[in-house]
Amino acid sequence: MHIKKRAAGRALIGALALTALAPAGAQMLNEPIQPLPQRLDLDTRKVDLGRALFNDKRLSKDNSIACASCHDLAKGGADGRQFAVGIKGQVGPINTPTVLNAAFNFRQFWNGRAASLEEQAAGPVHNPGEMGSNWDEVLGKLRQDAKMVEFFKNIYGDGMQPRNIQDSIATYERSLVTPSRFDRFLRGEANAITQDEKRGYELFKNYGCVACHQGVNVGGNMYQTFGVLGNYFKDRGNITDADLGRYAVTKNELDRHVFKVPSLRNVALTAPYFHDGTAPTLEAAVDVMFRYQLGRPAPAADKASIISFLKSLTGEKENMQ
Repeated sequence: MHIKKRAAGRALIGALALTALAPAGAQMLNEPIQPLPQRLDLDTRKVDLGRALFNDKRLSKDNSIACASCHDLAKGGADGRQFAVGIKGQVGPINTPTVLNAAFNFRQFWNGRAASLEEQAAGPVHNPGEMGSNWDEVLGKLRQDAKMVEFFKNIYGDGMQPRNIQDSIATYERSLVTPSRFDRFLRGEANAITQDEKRGYELFKNYGCVACHQGVNVGGNMYQTFGVLGNYFKDRGNITDADLGRYAVTKNELDRHVFKVPSLRNVALTAPYFHDGTAPTLEAAVDVMFRYQLGRPAPAADKASIISFLKSLTGEKENMQ
């Protein structure tokens, strides 16, 4: 089945300074989904600083929330809510995307408005409905912390600056790579996944799911219309600005309801699903995809096997710290 692609792009792994190295004797399988890298070439000092800032509530105006408040690693890098919650309990208009493996997305945010993790890191800080702050306020608080000032001075020649805050947070986020059993399967370990998971992967390919969910991040490398073969928004009703997708960025009518395809890595951990958080379970999300993206029914057994495959994309415990 042909599925119309709005725009496509591949994550530039080299630009991310990430190197994929297969273990000696392993065979890299020629598959539409590719394994995550096994080695990261990252400055560990920046990773440590970025981790501290990612969990620092001083980035918000009232010191009440941090990046980690919405991107909880224990919840698959999301927050388990339909919509994100900002300062003063403000409920946002859109579902929180996972931060795990975000380095492999070709753009950031559902509508792709940020070209990099560095650019993305500045967004929530300045959004009045999220952290509601600005760099002057953030720097004013952080510069009162002598240890934090020294931390920046030891890493960056110009010390504590907004661009360095963004750089360190982005570097930490690039470290959030979560290899799974399925990656071991792709590297030649045949028994890393079960027979039902293997069947689910074959069905995932045969039904055409890989037309949008492929590459290293099983998605995240292209845009697609939500409702290719069915009018999702007409059926759902109550259209909001959050449903505009790329149109909110480009003002091009062809981009209405077009979104960055989400990664399916760790998808079993990140309910509810879609930009509007309307699918409470993975089963419900798969049903929506078959109806509106594939335009065809599928036997319950096939969908169950596909869900089994999707669960094999959950990062293994030692990689989920």
